[in-house]
Amino acid sequence: MRIVRLNDSVRPPSLIEDEAPQPLPGRGEVLVRVCAAGVTLTELSWFPTSHGKTGDARHGAVPTHEFSGVVAGCGEDVGGLAIGQEVFGMNDWYSEGALAEFCIAPWFAVAPKPRRLTHFEAASVPISALTAWQGLFDRAKLQAGERVLVHGGAGAVGVFAIQLARVHGARVIATASERNRGFAASLGAEQVIDYRQSRFEECVSGVDVVFDTVGGDTLERSRGVLKSGARMVTIATIATIATIASSAGQSEAFFIVEPNQKQLISIADLLDAGTLRPVVDSVLSLSQAPDVFAGKVQKRGRGKVVIAVRLPAPLPPSPDGMHAQQRPEAAATGVYGIRQESIPHGSFADRRYRSGGARHDGSDRLVESRSPDRRRSGRSRPYGGRRPRVSR
Repeated sequence: MRIVRLNDSVRPPSLIEDEAPQPLPGRGEVLVRVCAAGVTLTELSWFPTSHGKTGDARHGAVPTHEFSGVVAGCGEDVGGLAIGQEVFGMNDWYSEGALAEFCIAPWFAVAPKPRRLTHFEAASVPISALTAWQGLFDRAKLQAGERVLVHGGAGAVGVFAIQLARVHGARVIATASERNRGFAASLGAEQVIDYRQSRFEECVSGVDVVFDTVGGDTLERSRGVLKSGARMVTIATIATIATIASSAGQSEAFFIVEPNQKQLISIADLLDAGTLRPVVDSVLSLSQAPDVFAGKVQKRGRGKVVIAVRLPAPLPPSPDGMHAQQRPEAAATGVYGIRQESIPHGSFADRRYRSGGARHDGSDRLVESRSPDRRRSGRSRPYGGRRPRVSR
């Protein structure tokens, strides 16, 4: 199978394309045929990328640990998951990740994919949404009516923190750049502070919860906006939070997201209901993954970058009788349900949008159509050249 792995024989380490044997699921594990994988750009510098659980050196790690795809194999005791089922989820940081045509995940870290979402949208959800959920509800114990300040409101985690806090009945304040102020407000933030033009501690006070995705000076200054009995949660760095002495009546904590199937199912329900919406920065091909991690691909700075690993096969109709691509809300979308305005010029999805689609080769890999003249014949379109019918 195709993979993208860490080449740690060079400095600094970089990613390269390679081939590897298809893994086999063990007891309590499922084999997932990966359609798309969500990118966490800082992952290459994390301890599990270069070390095993025992602390020994690890070589050739496959990164990205959230995905959307189809169950291709099951071990024993997998909690009712079945071969052929569309799923989304995450796997262990120490295991081989989802920049591969197949990956292994424990059953409790995987849940049925939201029906309304494409695989590319679903792959942007698991780690970001679980991080926001666990930070706000499990750690900070956010209550309806409380005021919460979200740092990095347009980022991969921040977009879900704003939405989940709003759905929970909290009053949301967010920091973002001037360009993203309207965007953060559209997610549910009542007040958006341009962190480049204003110091947030001069604009807001008496906050019940600070949810920090930035760290550093932003985290240190956040203590001043908390009222007595308030809570502060960060996902940025444990080193910084440890240097901040707790003041009377305030609590602070650093945490790392954990897999949780029950929470994933609740998040999927909110997505299917339209209460939450995913935010995809861009969709890029597996061969472009090394450039993404190397910082050579320009991002919009909203939500998460997603890697298209394998083209999903045609799906059977859902209970409403339509494929995801046939629903009315998909009519305004560009390639595979990703809105055209979110597709950077020159990216994998942009080329596919302009060329009229993609096709399968014998290995079911993504193949780019090169001749514009073939577009009229339909042979270069996805799903066997049949244009999905859109219900209006």
